[in-house]
Amino acid sequence: MTLAIAIAIAYLVGAIPTSYWVVRAVKGVDLRTVGSGNLGATNAYRQLGAPLAIAIGLFDIAKGAFPVLLLAPWAGLGPVGAVLLGMVAVLGHAYSLFVGFRGGKGVATGGGVILGLAPLAWLVCAGAWMLVTRLTGFASLASIVAALILPPAVWLLDASARPALPLVMVLSAVIIFMHRSNIIRLVRGTESRFGRKAQVAP
Repeated sequence: MTLAIAIAIAYLVGAIPTSYWVVRAVKGVDLRTVGSGNLGATNAYRQLGAPLAIAIGLFDIAKGAFPVLLLAPWAGLGPVGAVLLGMVAVLGHAYSLFVGFRGGKGVATGGGVILGLAPLAWLVCAGAWMLVTRLTGFASLASIVAALILPPAVWLLDASARPALPLVMVLSAVIIFMHRSNIIRLVRGTESRFGRKAQVAP
């Protein structure tokens, strides 16, 4: 029963559509219909600017860290169970019941999972994300690179998280899968750069 409650809470917390609610409140706009159509901090940045987008991103990170740092210990779960709860939060973020089972790509929320589980690996991945975004302008490419770096970073830098490495690999794969449309646009040369308005996603 405790585990079932923890799973439900993890999903509901992850499903909080932060960017959708904030953009709706500030601009009266449905974020699903503008920019890339993605309910994440990057698309919110295009609509609201940096300060609110940063706040949205931090909250989305907290949605992923919460199951790992608080729910898992409460439910008596170790690293593997913590990542499982974190992945439930990521799925909640990507498929939120509050907005018709739509959402974001799970990068910030997935990052929160890793921040709670393996903070050194998170620092490396966050640094890689910022560097690739800075050099290329593509936040999507930066997210894919960070996801690829994540498993070896966990293995090398956070020994206590190694039991959960198979699930970390699954989480990385999920993040990359969520960017499949971005990968197509990157190959075609039509992907929007960070800070510029995007075409509505197909």
